[in-house]
Amino acid sequence: MGKEKNPRRVAENEAMAKSKMLRTSPQKLNLVAGLIRGKKVDKALADLTFSNKRIAGDVRKCLQSAIANAENNHGLDVDELVVAEAYCGKNLVMKRGRPRARGRFGKIMKPFSELTILVRQKAGETA
Repeated sequence: MGKEKNPRRVAENEAMAKSKMLRTSPQKLNLVAGLIRGKKVDKALADLTFSNKRIAGDVRKCLQSAIANAENNHGLDVDELVVAEAYCGKNLVMKRGRPRARGRFGKIMKPFSELTILVRQKAGETA
């Protein structure tokens, strides 16, 4: 009598994780996401751990979540996982301001971003 099961949004050998409301601009987040695209997950985690970028810690959490989803929810082998996709997009922008000379108002935009990481199991290949 229940509802039908939702179809999977990704393939059988993939898993995904999303982080929303990351307090950085998408342009800066894309630089960190570019560091891990196409790499094996253990190498990507090491790169994020030793990165000097402030947002690298949040990207690392998202990658660890994608790895955990692959292992626990989809039964994939962690040693064969590769970061297939890592992309970011815009979220809301907090608008702040500051009084400036001659009665004007200086806009201060504080952007938020969201990050999506897709990991894929590749059997026997090295990335």
